Amino acid sequence: MTPLPVYLVKGDDPALVSQSLSGVLAEVTASDPSGLGLEDLSSDEPDIGAVIDACLTPPFLADRRTVLIRDLGRLPAADVDRLVAYLDSPSETTSLVLAASGAVPARLVTAVRQAGHVVDAATPTGKGRNQWLVARLREAPVNFDAAAGAALGEHLGEDLGRLSGIVGALSAAYGPGAIIGVAELGPFLGEAGSTAPWELTDAIDRADAGAALVALHRLMGSGARHPLVVLATLHRHFSAMARLDGAGVTSDAEAATLLGLRSTFPASKARTQSGRLGHALIARAMGLIYEADIDLRGRTAVPGEAVLEVLVGRLARLAPRRSQPAGRRAPGRR
Repeated sequence: MTPLPVYLVKGDDPALVSQSLSGVLAEVTASDPSGLGLEDLSSDEPDIGAVIDACLTPPFLADRRTVLIRDLGRLPAADVDRLVAYLDSPSETTSLVLAASGAVPARLVTAVRQAGHVVDAATPTGKGRNQWLVARLREAPVNFDAAAGAALGEHLGEDLGRLSGIVGALSAAYGPGAIIGVAELGPFLGEAGSTAPWELTDAIDRADAGAALVALHRLMGSGARHPLVVLATLHRHFSAMARLDGAGVTSDAEAATLLGLRSTFPASKARTQSGRLGHALIARAMGLIYEADIDLRGRTAVPGEAVLEVLVGRLARLAPRRSQPAGRRAPGRR
């Protein structure tokens, strides 16, 4: 199959973008094992004029030219316009391969779709994350048992870009086809990955202070979230309960409308927890968050992580502890 004139690999995780980019390059340059047709023009500030000139230059010592820009980054509007104009009539003997970790102008994405192909390497979320992980574990050169698959998924959290490296290391250590259990997996895990903000708020809602603190440390460690960003998450969470408190909503749909949410799922959680805590405890929570905000902004010399640890512990003790939901099926081979 003849490669397309242009490819765009985009996503929010540089590691996942890099992995998808490797697959695209392997496909595009399959007929050029020497690599003589590949020209990498990546830089911190790509020269779009030079890129377009390279695309319009006939291939030399190869049947087809591949022009690559890694880390496309934020382009000036004029450069985006030049790329879009080129893609209106791209060279038939060149494949332009673009990779971007972050936002890409919509008109450039549209132009690429019309002339070639867009690869979405975005980090999957929700149910999609578990499905993505299960699929990758099934494709892996080693076989994960259910316990190891669950442990790996829990450890990675939101940092799914680390999966490929861990799988590669396991394959090199134990050989293709090896069965990987928790004992075999453990030495290769390293630092726990980040987690989703709702893991923190869900743990607080069910009064599980231990799980809430674990989620907090993962958000601020691997997640590299600033203390004020985490505090903003907690403020939004309890503010939603405060808005519902006494509002007289009678359904999750009404709650979603009041909160300006498209989905009734988070509205349902806020409505349930608002009723569970009641006015006095919600007011207490907002007061704790206000005091923590002042501390984080310089009232004390206590480190931000310590301020949030105290806050999270107090918030998790506001409501009576309830039983945790039944565990989900572990990702892994069936």
